[in-house]
Amino acid sequence: MSMPNVPNIRPDIQLKRHDVLNLLLSSIALEEMGLSNIINAEGEKLQKVIHAEESSSKDLMEVNESVERMMRIIIKNQMLLQFKLEDVIKLEKSSFQDEYQDEYHDEIHEE
Repeated sequence: MSMPNVPNIRPDIQLKRHDVLNLLLSSIALEEMGLSNIINAEGEKLQKVIHAEESSSKDLMEVNESVERMMRIIIKNQMLLQFKLEDVIKLEKSSFQDEYQDEYHDEIHEE
């Protein structure tokens, strides 16, 4: 068995810091939208079982437990997204400080 032949690909991607921050914020927003769709689907699942005439209390409990498990997973993801957002905010603040220091440094040397 031979080893796979992986081509040597080195894409030349150049992004500025503010572009990277915008991409990170966009990724957080897209994940939030996905989670909101899941929450909506879970709500529809609950409504369907509640309004079904042949639903037993066992059915209601099973669906409730399923929704509870899913909500726990969503909450965990929300916490991770919050951490990610806080990190992006820190990066943005440090980026702003770096730019300010660079401008200040340039002004001093021009005089």
